[in-house]
Amino acid sequence: MQRYSPCQTQPSRLPAMTSTLALDVGGSGIKAMVLDELGKPISERSRVETPYPCPPELFLETVRGLVAEQPSFDRASVGFPAMVRDGFVFRATAFSRAVKSGPRDQQLFDSWNGYPLESELSKLFNVPTLVMNDADMQGCAVVAGKGMELVLTLGTGVGTAVFYKGQMLPHMELSHGEFAGETIDIAIGDAERRSMGNKKWRTLVRRALIDFDKMFLPDIIYIGGGNAKHLNEENLISRCIIIPNSAGLTGGVRAWDFAQ
Repeated sequence: MQRYSPCQTQPSRLPAMTSTLALDVGGSGIKAMVLDELGKPISERSRVETPYPCPPELFLETVRGLVAEQPSFDRASVGFPAMVRDGFVFRATAFSRAVKSGPRDQQLFDSWNGYPLESELSKLFNVPTLVMNDADMQGCAVVAGKGMELVLTLGTGVGTAVFYKGQMLPHMELSHGEFAGETIDIAIGDAERRSMGNKKWRTLVRRALIDFDKMFLPDIIYIGGGNAKHLNEENLISRCIIIPNSAGLTGGVRAWDFAQ
């Protein structure tokens, strides 16, 4: 296992004194922080629990209250756990449940599917706003821009991102693929980890990493998310790096470069 080094990141091409609100949205919590033009925090992180059920209107109100605790900012970057295309949300699995680990609620699924989240948040913040998949935003914080780089986030569900020669391949929701009789998102998600215990869960994560390696032959695999802390070196394959969960926020500055 390689060790993560923050020196791999490069500063965003920004005018001096541009501040960015970064939001990391997850199935367990929503976090916010304001960053300077180099991606360094200029505020304390604030966090709220993700409410359930959470239709778009409640999500916007929750974010409004969270961001009120932060200083002013010039633009906003939002990592959201769904497929995001041109600012519209699709297949928001975590937000399509009436309870955190429950089955899909069709009414909630429909309320999010095709929702114009980017434009709604831009109106709420009154600044330019960028919304992308949360794993994509984590990747923006850490990728080196060389070869094939794969990002895997382990949290309430599983997020994936793919970068090739410094270019992001957006909304690559690989976790919807089948694995161990379920989707990857369910098979190595948090509910299954709690149910089967960490030992068996780690074995499944290793199997998933081997499968991803066969499919992509990545030069490096970055593993983040809140459940990465339950892994250790013997659970991983070569070319894996554990990245800090804070990358879900600090990627908010470089995200604008990758979205060009």
